[in-house]
Amino acid sequence: MIARPAVPTLPWTAPSGATAPTGGRIEVMASAFTLTSRRHTFRMMRVSMALRKSVLTSPGALGISLVARPLRRQYYTLSSWTDRAALDAFVRTSLHREAMRTLGPAMATGRFTFWQVGADAPAPTWEAAHERLAAEPDRA
Repeated sequence: MIARPAVPTLPWTAPSGATAPTGGRIEVMASAFTLTSRRHTFRMMRVSMALRKSVLTSPGALGISLVARPLRRQYYTLSSWTDRAALDAFVRTSLHREAMRTLGPAMATGRFTFWQVGADAPAPTWEAAHERLAAEPDRA
C-alpha cells in the first residue's frame, strides 16, 4: 500500500488573549475554494498564511484553522468571531480585499457558510464545517 501524503492542516489557533463574550452567541464561518489550476498553489498558500496571521491580530477573532489539499486544488478555512460585525470588519480590511482581488481570477469555485453557536461551546469542528459547506451552492 502506498502511503498518502499528509494533508497540510493548520490546527485550531486562537489569538492570545482572545475571549468569547460571556453568554450569548459567537459567529462561525467556513469557506471552501477550488483553484482553476495547480499553478496558483504557491500564491494561494502565501496569501492564506498572510490572512491567517492577520486574523490572529484582528479585533473580535476567536480562532482560525486552515486545510490545504493542493493536489486537489482545494483549500478550506474555519474561523470564529465574537460577532458578525467583527467578521465583516476583517473582510473589509485592505489585506483581505487585496487577497480577493489577487486570487479571484484563480478561483474555480467558492462556498461559504455562516452559523452561530453558544459562546461557551467548544471550538467549531471540521466535521460540522464540511457538513454545512456541502449544503451550500458553489459560487463561481
